[in-house]
Amino acid sequence: FPKNFLAPQSQGCQSTPCFCLTPLCLISNVNACSSLDDCGWCGDGTNSNEKETMQILSDRLANYLEKVRMLERENATLQWQNVKSRKSVTKKLRQKVRFSGILVSQIDNTKLAADDLRAKYKVKVSLHELVETDANDLQQILNALTLGKADLEAQVQSLKEELLCLRKNQEEEINSLQSQLGDRLNIEVTIAPSVDLNQLLQEMRCQYESITEKNHRDVEQWFNAQMEELNQQVETSTQQQPCFQKEIIELRCTMNTLQIELQAQHRMVPETLTKPSTARYTAFRAQIQCLIDNLVAQLAEIWGTLERQNQEYEILLDVKSRLEREITTYRSLLESSDGKYENKTSFCKKEAQTHICMYCHWQWGTSALVFLPVMESFGRESQSTLSSCAIWRPIIVA
Repeated sequence: FPKNFLAPQSQGCQSTPCFCLTPLCLISNVNACSSLDDCGWCGDGTNSNEKETMQILSDRLANYLEKVRMLERENATLQWQNVKSRKSVTKKLRQKVRFSGILVSQIDNTKLAADDLRAKYKVKVSLHELVETDANDLQQILNALTLGKADLEAQVQSLKEELLCLRKNQEEEINSLQSQLGDRLNIEVTIAPSVDLNQLLQEMRCQYESITEKNHRDVEQWFNAQMEELNQQVETSTQQQPCFQKEIIELRCTMNTLQIELQAQHRMVPETLTKPSTARYTAFRAQIQCLIDNLVAQLAEIWGTLERQNQEYEILLDVKSRLEREITTYRSLLESSDGKYENKTSFCKKEAQTHICMYCHWQWGTSALVFLPVMESFGRESQSTLSSCAIWRPIIVA
């Protein structure tokens, strides 16, 4: 600040200077106030007031800079908290979306696996039922074969009994014939030689025995042939049974696989089966989209808050830079004005006096305005006289 910047004490007035609200002081008497030298500061002995004012200004500047630093720190902390909260929210949302996708895929996989297991279970149940029916059929066939075998054995037993009866009857007839022949009288007749009855009987006996033996052999051969054929049939049936069962099982497996493939094709082709799943997926996707929209709106609000805070921060930085420029300007003025300018002080007089400041309505001792010059003069000569070309800015001093 220039020397003698504040007004000295005068009789009937306090030591507080008068400051105007406009850059230039308006004087009531224009002819008496032709330059700023007439409306400038006047008086002597203002070193103490100047030091106090400088101290107050420096304190206020320090407080202002401290507030600016505090606001910068608060802005940085708020920005860090907003970024942290946004990252946490986005991370949680991504985790939820990823987890929901995994759950949907797992649900679909479990449903497909359950459908496959259900189809396999149905196939196994049908195979079990078919095997049971085949086993029952084979058991019935085996029972029928055992009954046929028992019938054949009964027939063989009856044939053996008939053979024994025939032999017994034959022996009885032979004995009766022999007894009849033994009881007869032997009458010798001298006639032509006749047939020998014993020989004839012997021949007849031999023929009958040969016939009976032949019949017995034929019956035994027929029985053995029937038994062998039956055994062969049983053996072939028992041997072919597993093959037939395997073939039946293979055919049924192929049929079941073809049925499963057909069902899968039917399940894949029609759209009516896919509509519920698509509707469910669309609803689930709509829910996720709504959640995403809400979070995007929250993020937009956070970004708006951050932008507003950044704008306020930029405004504060601009104000800070301007104040720093003004402070440097004031400092340069203070340094350059030592010994060059003669500062004068002026007091606001009452309305009865000749020099009256038209815009000064402050009461003495309450507050004051300090006009600080900004170097925007239009010439070096004006700097020496501080003419009306210079711009003065007021600062309220409590």
